[in-house]
Amino acid sequence: MKAGIHPKAEKTKIACGCGATYEVLSTRKNIHVEICANCHPFYTGSSRLRVEAGSRIDRFKKKYGR
Repeated sequence: MKAGIHPKAEKTKIACGCGATYEVLSTRKNIHVEICANCHPFYTGSSRLRVEAGSRIDRFKKKYGR
């Protein structure tokens, strides 16, 4: 492997919109995500999805009346 061509991996914090934080190795610092395993419906087992105003689902329902 060539020396000096790979980025340096450092400990960084990933912060989710729900308030959960994780410490991982990454080349980026202070990553912010909107959804994580703690709040994602697939992992939590809840079947309802949070629909925000102006989302694709809302636009589809408005356009096609479904």
